[in-house]
Amino acid sequence: MKIKKGTKITFIEEKQAYRVMAIGKRFAVCTKPFNLKKTVLYTIIDIDNKIRGTENLIFGMGAETEDQCKEMLARLEIGDSEISYRNRIPLLVRKIKNQ
Repeated sequence: MKIKKGTKITFIEEKQAYRVMAIGKRFAVCTKPFNLKKTVLYTIIDIDNKIRGTENLIFGMGAETEDQCKEMLARLEIGDSEISYRNRIPLLVRKIKNQ
């Protein structure tokens, strides 16, 4: 999977595409607008294990800004957090659009 910051990814289960906000060697943090609540929804892609889901922290730190996404990526890469076992699903990509 060839993705970089700014890539738009549409998953099989979703209608609206997510944008890659932060990417490392193994993980990518992606967001999409959630206009009803004036915030964003996020998902983390584990490229090696071909899964995606939310972070396993009970009270997440947020993913509204690029800096928050980078902080989340840093926590994942050093092992302070991981993709939630309860909320993970297989990585099924419909479309990738590089910017």
